[in-house]
Amino acid sequence: MKTLYVSALAAASIVLSSCAHENSKESAKSLPAESSQAKASIDTDKPCISGVYPHLAMWNSEGECGTGAVVPWAGKLWAVTYGPHCVFNSDDKLYEIDKNLNVTVRKESLGGTHANRMIHKESNQLVIGCYFVDSNGNVRAIAREKMPGRFTGNARSLSDPKNKVYFATMEEGLYEVDVNTLDVVEIIRDGNLKPHPQKTDSSGAEIKQPEISKLHGYHGKGLCSGFGKLFYANNGVHHKDVDKDPTLPSGALGEWKPGDSDWTPVRINQFTEITCRDGIYGNLNPDKNALWSIGFDAKSIILMVCQDGKWHSMRLPKSSHSYDGSHGWNTEWPRIRDIGSKDYLMTMHGAFWDFPPSFSASNAKGIRMRSNYLKVVGDFCKWQNKIVLACDDSANKEFLNKRDLKSEKVSPAQSNSNLVFMDESEIETRGPAIGRGSVFLREDVKAETASDPMLVGGFESCILALSHSTNYPVPVEIQTGNGDGKFSAYKTLELDANSPQFVDISGARAEWVRIIPRKDVKNFTAHFDMSNPDKRSRTPDKIFDGIGTDKENSATAALLWGMGGGTRKLAVIPYKLGANANAEQIGAYTLNWKMELAPEKMPKNEKRAKETAYEPKSISYDGNSVLIIEDGKRYRLPINKPFPIKNAFGSPRVAREVATERDLLNCGGTFYELPAKNAQGMAKVRPIASHNLDVFDFCSYRGLMLISGMKSSAVDMKSPHIIVSQDKKFALWAGIIDDLWKLGKPVGEGNVWQRKDVSKGELSDPFLLTAYDKKSVEIKSDEDISITLEIDVDGTGLWLPYQTLEIKGGKTLSKSFGETFRGYWVRAKALNDASNVSVKFIYE
Repeated sequence: MKTLYVSALAAASIVLSSCAHENSKESAKSLPAESSQAKASIDTDKPCISGVYPHLAMWNSEGECGTGAVVPWAGKLWAVTYGPHCVFNSDDKLYEIDKNLNVTVRKESLGGTHANRMIHKESNQLVIGCYFVDSNGNVRAIAREKMPGRFTGNARSLSDPKNKVYFATMEEGLYEVDVNTLDVVEIIRDGNLKPHPQKTDSSGAEIKQPEISKLHGYHGKGLCSGFGKLFYANNGVHHKDVDKDPTLPSGALGEWKPGDSDWTPVRINQFTEITCRDGIYGNLNPDKNALWSIGFDAKSIILMVCQDGKWHSMRLPKSSHSYDGSHGWNTEWPRIRDIGSKDYLMTMHGAFWDFPPSFSASNAKGIRMRSNYLKVVGDFCKWQNKIVLACDDSANKEFLNKRDLKSEKVSPAQSNSNLVFMDESEIETRGPAIGRGSVFLREDVKAETASDPMLVGGFESCILALSHSTNYPVPVEIQTGNGDGKFSAYKTLELDANSPQFVDISGARAEWVRIIPRKDVKNFTAHFDMSNPDKRSRTPDKIFDGIGTDKENSATAALLWGMGGGTRKLAVIPYKLGANANAEQIGAYTLNWKMELAPEKMPKNEKRAKETAYEPKSISYDGNSVLIIEDGKRYRLPINKPFPIKNAFGSPRVAREVATERDLLNCGGTFYELPAKNAQGMAKVRPIASHNLDVFDFCSYRGLMLISGMKSSAVDMKSPHIIVSQDKKFALWAGIIDDLWKLGKPVGEGNVWQRKDVSKGELSDPFLLTAYDKKSVEIKSDEDISITLEIDVDGTGLWLPYQTLEIKGGKTLSKSFGETFRGYWVRAKALNDASNVSVKFIYE
């Protein structure tokens, strides 16, 4: 979710478009039902691929079309979409979906940028966006001029919870609304608006009016009442360096109580969700329920818990860094929601988590990372025995996510997103759990200062990296706790200056670990790297059959581009190998919601789709590894399969948005999640899966991921993942981005030096280390040499020496590493001159 910095009240509302949704009553017979859907409880004849029903795609005319809220209500599923910064009207809609997945676009739709939702029990109404929906599905809307702002949260009133609810906006605005009359009372003025003009009473005294908030930060997210107060979270800041510096003081957790004129800060950090065990119903026991707020900073995820009116701080590791950035734009809306299971489900920083409803400061047990995911999820719910994910998929504007690895012409002409329907058991089929985070990061810390506790429960492997630059040894105590607020000593280490230690604490068997230096310490870091075993094989799942491979190269390829002009189609420009293995264009085609791939004459869109072809100059194969240069910095990635940078069809796609504001990177036979540069970019890349697929192009469309680069036999395959053109001349593959986990575990190898003459003190390029399993190194040299391997433990350039190896001239040293060889990047440092030195890392 972005902002476009609206500074004043718009003079007029944006005119609503009247585009109808796809004909939801028309059958689509062109695609077979997916075999895995046989157990599905949803009765519909609409096509479904990997849990996505293409006809449910939602569109707007904005730079982004996210799905802000999704709620089961009155026998239907209700959803709202949002554009990036719509303070008043927009052509975003309120959608009503029945049990057979027929869609009604509600005529009451007014649009806006909304992600709020709440069920008000006393009046039996759903509040979603600016709409109130009764138990019969009747909708009332509050005019956007009456209550401007980007609605981000609802909460039960502190003074009259039976009849009123609060609305908070992303720019710190606060309203109280009567659920019966829809009368609106402005409490704190939305930051998009001008201050109220001064008014005086009959005596000339100034009449106090709602003022614009002075709370630190902006880009609001969560809202919840409890313990006599209303709590609000935001996760951004206005600063000239938000696109560069993720460590800026950003965001806030704030509080308000009746009679206050503004929010009061509780903590300055980036916060998102605030909720309690009553969840979407608001806080029904405001004097008893513990409140939970999740946030983050550059170090790790922050979990704040309010028990008996007092806030307590804890930390969780991050799976993905694509959500980072001090602007807060990359997070959308993390949530904690009841899904009808023993534990609630939490989404945060690219991971699904179990979150116990009984969790409190004195009973801080049971949070567990279930898996990693790639979709950008704005909300989710349980409906018809399915977990429904509301996503933010294909954005017309890529905002701050620009880089040399990709063309600026690949974004779709019209933004769109979709829902994903999945069985709860499928959560575990996403990516294996990995988590990284610090409790201290390059900090000067006073003696006896305890860190926030870091969650370690549920991770089978946990490595702790400790370092400092104080000019004397510092005893560091590692303490463990089981969630009752009590901690005991697990291990005490003597940590010498500039002599880091990598400590395996997997055997701690605790919920939480905290760190206490026993002396004053400078530049202190305590960083955790945790994971569960990656049990994937190296063999791709059968769902990828039909895509070209390294052994059977693609017979066809196609350029893919989402068209505009209200067509809601995907332009497909396919090629085949003709005489002398030269590429020949087959024609021009479009793909629609029924997954019909048909020829179409469209000269302008054909020309535009061809403009998406792109040959990046910042990537090459060099020294038996992939070399990427971003903003002048060099990074090396391992090679699994050495697919060429250019083939007979042209340059295969290297990078593209498939989920908003982060890129999918494909090179050397591995797919990677690549954060936007404002979230530290290549420095925080992580491998998803390695593969042997001859992929030419890929894109997002209607919530699906489409791939071109298919075998000749694909047109004869019967698979829900293969879409064959109506003239049977070529095919595409269709799935979702999270299917990529099924390709197999990340593997590969690569050299940082290859027969290179090195000088004393010389450093190699960084080589990716994070998220790989079995790791080893081979080193050889014509002369004796000592080489120190250094690890960047957190991806920010915090290089720590790990081990020094002695290599005899003319010999090869092969070394396998244990669990402690963990971090983001590894590099070699020569401790003396030597000739013809080769250093190769191998990941299996």
